[in-house]
Amino acid sequence: MIAVTRLDGKKYWINPHMIESMEQTPDLTITFLSGKKVVVKDDPDTLIKNIISYRQQLQVTKQEL
Repeated sequence: MIAVTRLDGKKYWINPHMIESMEQTPDLTITFLSGKKVVVKDDPDTLIKNIISYRQQLQVTKQEL
């Protein structure tokens, strides 16, 4: 799980393996495979770095099929 910050300032933890897409408009909207959307304050580049770090901790080096 990785931490993100919602617009109200509260921390929220998400499963990065369930992210379908991210869109910056100007806040970052994360869309999950389930269709649920979460709007966060986080910068997309920082979030991507956190996802990569999380996957490295799990020793996931290839995209899962």
